[in-house]
Order: sequence, then C-alpha cells, then structure tokens
Amino acid sequence: MTKFTDLNLNPKVLKAVEEAGYETPTPIQAGAIPPALEGKDVLGIAQTGTGKTASFTLPMITLLARGRARARMPRSLVLCPTRELAAQVAENFDTYTKHLKLTKALLIGGVSFKEQDKLIDKGVDVLIATPGRLLDHFERGKLLLTGVQIMVVDEADRMLDMGFIPDIERIFSLTPFTRQTLFFSATMAPEIERITNTFLSAPERVEVARQATTGENIAQGVVMFKGSRKDREASEKRKVLRHIIDAEGDKCTNAIVFCNRKVDVDIVAKSLKKYGYDAAPIHGDLDQSQRTRTLDGFRDGTLRFLVASDVAARGLDVPSVSHVFNFDVPSHAEDYVHRIGRTGRAGRDGKAIMICVPRDERNLADIERLVQREIPRLDNPLAAQKASAEPVKAAETTEQEDKPKRSRSRSRKNDEAPQPEKPPVTEAANDAGDAPVQDKKAPSEEPKRSSRSRSSSRGKAGGDRGGNKVVGLGDHTPEFIGLSFKERSTG
Repeated sequence: MTKFTDLNLNPKVLKAVEEAGYETPTPIQAGAIPPALEGKDVLGIAQTGTGKTASFTLPMITLLARGRARARMPRSLVLCPTRELAAQVAENFDTYTKHLKLTKALLIGGVSFKEQDKLIDKGVDVLIATPGRLLDHFERGKLLLTGVQIMVVDEADRMLDMGFIPDIERIFSLTPFTRQTLFFSATMAPEIERITNTFLSAPERVEVARQATTGENIAQGVVMFKGSRKDREASEKRKVLRHIIDAEGDKCTNAIVFCNRKVDVDIVAKSLKKYGYDAAPIHGDLDQSQRTRTLDGFRDGTLRFLVASDVAARGLDVPSVSHVFNFDVPSHAEDYVHRIGRTGRAGRDGKAIMICVPRDERNLADIERLVQREIPRLDNPLAAQKASAEPVKAAETTEQEDKPKRSRSRSRKNDEAPQPEKPPVTEAANDAGDAPVQDKKAPSEEPKRSSRSRSSSRGKAGGDRGGNKVVGLGDHTPEFIGLSFKERSTG
C-alpha cells in the first residue's frame, strides 16, 4: 500500500502531514501527486469527499518551497467557485505549510479590498481566490498574473453551473503559456472537456471513480410526497421533514438540509427553530462574517442542523456529518451527487434522504439515470400517521352515533320549553287576500260574547259595510284597503 512517504514530497511537508494524522493517501491523491511533482498538467476526476484538495496543495507546496515571491505577482493561483471552499483551501495551506515560510492571500467577496491589497503588495506565494474578486483586483491594477507558475482550478463543474466559465477563460489568457495547470472536477460536462482541451497540454488523466457516482457507504432514500392542497403543500412538506428527522432519532447527530432557493433556506431554518430544532441558514445573500460563524458552529458541534443552498454543496469538509436531507430535489442531477457527498466522508457511514413532490419526479428520474441506480422509496411519515389515526376517529364516530341526537335551536330557552301549536288561520283572511291572520283566543276570565253582538255593537259605531267581516280589523274594511284590493284584482 502506498504511503505519503513514497510520494517524494518535501520532508517538511511530510512532517506536517504526519502531524495532521494522515499516513495513507486516498486514490486521487496517490494518482495525482506524482505527475504534479514532475511538472505535468493533471486532469483529476473524482467524486466529492475523496481528498482532492490535498491532491494539489501538497505538490504545490513542495514545488514552491524553493524561490521567492515578488510584489503584486503571485507565484501560484488557486481558483474556487465559492468563498467557503476558498477559505477551506486556505486552511489546508496553513496546515501543510506550518514548517515552511510560504505566504498566501485569500481574495473573496465580503472582505475589505484594502486588507487584501496590503497582502498582494507584499508579494505572496499562493493566491487563493474566487474568479469575480480576482478580476476585480486585476482591473483595479493591483495584481499581475504574469508570474503564475502553477494554476489550479478546483470544482470546475461547479464553476460551469455558476456561470464562471467566461471568467475562467479570461484568467487563463492572463497567465503565462508555460504555466502548469492542475484541473479538478467531479463530472466532465462537454463544456468542461472543451476547456481542458484548450488550456491543458497533454494532461495526465487521473480518474478514480466512475463519473457522477455516489459513495457505497451512503444509504439513500426518497419520500414521495403530495400535499393535500396546493396552498398547504409547503407547510406539510416542512412537517414531513420534521417527522423524518424525528424518525432518525439519536442516529442523526448533525445534518445538512439542502434547498433549491435561498428564500426557502430562510423559511425552513426559521420553521425548524420554531419547533425546537437547533438550525441556522447559510446562502450567498448572507454577510460573510455570518456565514463564517454559522459554518464554525456547525463544524465544532454547537449547531446541529445547517440549512443550505448549493453554496455549501461543494468542497466543504465537515467529516462527521451523519445525515443529508434534500428538502428539494436538485434541478441539476450532478448537484445530487455533491450534496449527499457531504455525508459518509473519510470512510464513515452516512445517510441521505430526499423529499420529492409530483412536479419534481422528472428531476428524480434524471438523478437515477445519472447515478445508474434506483433510489429506494421510503414510507411517507404523514401518511402513516394519518392511517394510524383513522381507527381512533372511527371509534369516536361510532360513540357519537350511539348517543341520542339533539336538535339545535336558536336559544336554550326554546330548547327547554316545547313550542305551542300554531292556531289555525281563518278563512276570511285568506279570502280577502290579506296576510294570514291568526285567531286569538280570549282569556278564560272574560265572559264570552257572541260574534253577532260584537258585530252589531261595532256596526252601530262605525256603520255596516254589508256584513263583511275581517278579523282583527273590526266589522268593516277601511276604504283604502278596499281600493287596493280592487286594483290588484283588475290588474
């Protein structure tokens, strides 16, 4: 078995590697370091989490151990797609150069130009940068790339996804033709292959795994979920996520939750915190100092859940991530490989669970086609919960049916006292075309009087109109009512 001592590295570099606790190189390291030390261009293809960073940092440090940097003219250049990955590469250089007097500068957004200019003016051996910030310094006249001897492009396929390829091509044109190029990527899209054919000279191709493969030590699963209603889908989906986390129990020591959109990162993080989960968001719109604090908290174990966009999917080295939860199915199939590559690192076991809604099934099919395997389907925890609740509801319904039914009324008083029967409607009122008028029974205390005596007495006072009687109006019909009746009958 190959060891680092067999790779012809600088003795001071070997000492730093040994102090870091490494003895045996990974396959990509064993394949890339020897040709890099010989000065050849290297094209490294390996899935994330295989140790690609040390594949170029160790030979670079060995080659740069001799020589001295000049002001504004770095001797080597490392390009990274994100600030976090660039900061991580800088940490690796600090680890492996502890016994050598090599200087470095980190050029990333969110940091003052003034401080970065001071470092460049002094001269640096290693310049680690994101493409946008590097070109900003160049256009301001603060940087020259004509002294670059070794150029590294890390996570090239991520550069393609983020739209950095035109910037990369321009940076290549600003460096000497005689430079040594180390080019690393997890996948080889046609555009990436075109760049390697253009800017690399007879590269040594090192491919340690099939393109876009996932680690065998990562248990994968997908929950097929459909919301009860469109307006409830997002909240129900977050509930599914919480149930999945709870089902993992103590096995989930920490996890990264990936979302496709930045706004969803904030919403999911806020939701998890609301329900008592220790979570924090990280995405490109946050301040760099906040992103650094969040990552440091996740690395040292004070933060359990990191809710992230794809800014955290590439290159972040947190060896002990137990789970990855894909809250959204990635739009690009390659991103799935990089996301779940955050778990199961350094030979550890990991678990990756994804939630798929009906509109994302096409993306799920693309992922399965890319990784050349079917991702196992898992039970929907919400569906299982509803199924277990149905027998209880059925029993409650049966109990309610056994109880005597009680009709609802407008008031408790009406409910307690039975309603009296309505008196019959007199025929006279109906015949006259008026509203139904009810007979009112006289109280039992009054002496009963005949209808004849009532009509005669009233007839004397108001005059008889032919004997027509309208109950409730006396013994005659007023003139204005009679006129209205005539108009209705004739009309």
